[in-house]
Amino acid sequence: MAYDTTDPRSQLATAATTVMPVVDYADAETIEFHKLPASETGAGFKTWYGRGQNLVISYTEVEPGAVLERHDHPEEYMFFSPDDTIKVDIETSNGKAEGVNYQLAIIPPGDSKITVTAGTGVVMRVFGSLSKDLAAQCNNAASYAEPHPNISPFQAWPNPPEGFKLRLYPIAVAPTPGRFGVLYRSTNIMINLFPVANEPSPPNKVSPHYHDDFEQCSLTLQGDYMHYIRWPWTPNKAIWREDAKIRCTAPSITIIPPPAIHTSQALPPAPCHLIDIFGPPRVDFSLKEGWVLNADDYPMPASA
Repeated sequence: MAYDTTDPRSQLATAATTVMPVVDYADAETIEFHKLPASETGAGFKTWYGRGQNLVISYTEVEPGAVLERHDHPEEYMFFSPDDTIKVDIETSNGKAEGVNYQLAIIPPGDSKITVTAGTGVVMRVFGSLSKDLAAQCNNAASYAEPHPNISPFQAWPNPPEGFKLRLYPIAVAPTPGRFGVLYRSTNIMINLFPVANEPSPPNKVSPHYHDDFEQCSLTLQGDYMHYIRWPWTPNKAIWREDAKIRCTAPSITIIPPPAIHTSQALPPAPCHLIDIFGPPRVDFSLKEGWVLNADDYPMPASA
């Protein structure tokens, strides 16, 4: 890991983990949604889907009156809009809310209905990969016909002590010294809601790092980013790969595989907006006191 000393991640402890031997690598991949036909269309909405091994990302452009429904959904999922003009009503199998505006919603398993009541723009849903119907609609579904190497088998985190129910959390949270982004977690997902970057990333403060056994999904909502990726050498030269520079334009997702060394840079012109998503939640971020803003609602595994 190589973080600038002003980056809160420079204070992360190195966890003692058993790392799987690297016998092969997976490619990094980017899905630029507007370069592809929509995966699903309906009255007042168009949706594109992309996935990682444990995640399905749903990018949807909506108008008032659009309705997004799930029936007998097997696990929690997250919903939010980066557009603060959009308002929605949410009905779930355990809880409902009207006029939800610029909040992250964690939707419980079962039936759910999200109705756009005001605003035209973008809404995001982040699902786990247990939803086979959604995984099959992803533009990169074929890439995950077989599990990717170096990723630990998925295991959900403990259920919330107060049970599954609709939960709402603010997106606009004032920064505090030493905290990294705006982090929320559920039983199957962790999301870091970074604010909009109004300046390009300084080239002398990049943050090359890697993850031993989980993917990172970087969601680009505004502007252009460059992802720099390097696969470490192993004793088996046959699996070595050339370094990659992946430029992605919003709206898009980039899936970065373990244990590739990577860093991202916001490119001019600003504004640029990037959000990081992980499945399941990250232990290292969760161990940092005060980083996960809804930690009281979602306990860590005993093993952590």
